[in-house]
Amino acid sequence: MKKRVWKNGLLGFVLVSALVLGACGSGEETTGTDSSTGGDGEASTLKIDVDPRYIDYVNEIIPAFEEEHNVTIEISERDMFDGLEALPLDGPAEIGSDILIAPYDRVGILGQQGHIAEVTLPDDGRYDELDQRQVTLDEKVYGAPFVIESLVMYYNKDLIDQAPETFEDLEALSKDDQYAFENEEGTSTAFLANWTTPYQYIGLLSGYGGYVFGEEGTDPTDIGLNSPESVEGITYITNWYQNVWPQGMLDATSSENFMNELFTSGKTAAVINGPWGASGYDEAGVNYGVSTIPTLPNGEEYEPFAGGVAWVASKYSKNPELAQEWLDYVTNKENSETLYELTSEIPANQEARTVVSESGNELTKAVIEQFNTAVPMPNIPEMSEVWTGAETMIFDAASGNESPKQAADDAVQLIEENITQKYQN
Repeated sequence: MKKRVWKNGLLGFVLVSALVLGACGSGEETTGTDSSTGGDGEASTLKIDVDPRYIDYVNEIIPAFEEEHNVTIEISERDMFDGLEALPLDGPAEIGSDILIAPYDRVGILGQQGHIAEVTLPDDGRYDELDQRQVTLDEKVYGAPFVIESLVMYYNKDLIDQAPETFEDLEALSKDDQYAFENEEGTSTAFLANWTTPYQYIGLLSGYGGYVFGEEGTDPTDIGLNSPESVEGITYITNWYQNVWPQGMLDATSSENFMNELFTSGKTAAVINGPWGASGYDEAGVNYGVSTIPTLPNGEEYEPFAGGVAWVASKYSKNPELAQEWLDYVTNKENSETLYELTSEIPANQEARTVVSESGNELTKAVIEQFNTAVPMPNIPEMSEVWTGAETMIFDAASGNESPKQAADDAVQLIEENITQKYQN
């Protein structure tokens, strides 16, 4: 059947995006249902929002789904966030899509707000407990895990023979005069990390025993960013900024570019970054390796957020059963392996993840191994207040304006005040 693809490139507001809910089925053994056809037996239409990075993948797998279900799939190709922002208006207006893609930290929020539908996950072992937690809120499942991501360590093989195994190794490396930053005496660029942003540094705090919203990440009345364990982690981060790194690392607007520029120019031996950093390193011709993040000084593992995206179904869709069939289908083992082949992104599907882990790709292997120490990103609405409330916490401590404890206390107070104002009145 013919596929129609629209590209929407509006600036702040967009037009389409809504989704669908579903029934069950395994995705690998789907059967046609009456819900996929109109009363006269003609094919119905399923509208799907697809981020440009997945467009080739979706186009590759939709013919079989269309034939199986006697349905025409219409693709709206646009940025994932544009579709999600449009959903609350487009859905009720019946001009949105049936299916969308959402980051894990948005899934629970959209479900709680009533914009995406409850769905079911196949009981075929394709997801483990961590995967399921990513798309679950209040015991309700709002999406099908699709892709996983995690921070990892990149290291320059021309500068060091193997990946550092501990942060003590990184500290020792920073004493090597080879990495002295010429513009600032007494500083080193041997190892760099963009710890000015919460997404990057919370994994270190978690490794020290800190937390965001309670033990399960769902209790906004229990904010642990100023717990003694978190403060210990902040103190360790502060030491790097005050006693090791150049001033440019403390500039939140440019620190990531600063880090990447030094790594690609051969002046930095190791950095912490996500899978998205690989393309830039490839273009620069860096002979790099990838590994899990070294063990922290307390002997514990770095515990970054478990990142990635899920397929979700619009609450406003008039074809929820077919939407469920799509979620099962697009995440099955065969299609998940195709996803990796076409995009190099790591599938959430456990069987496919095992297969791609044996591909020999260092980045793939490292992300999968690091993901095993990751913690689910809180997907409650209050998490948005953490991104903004803790935005300057490390700067306040590392700049010397406040002690690590005071910076943490002030950040938590701001988060609490914003939560009270926005969610408890």
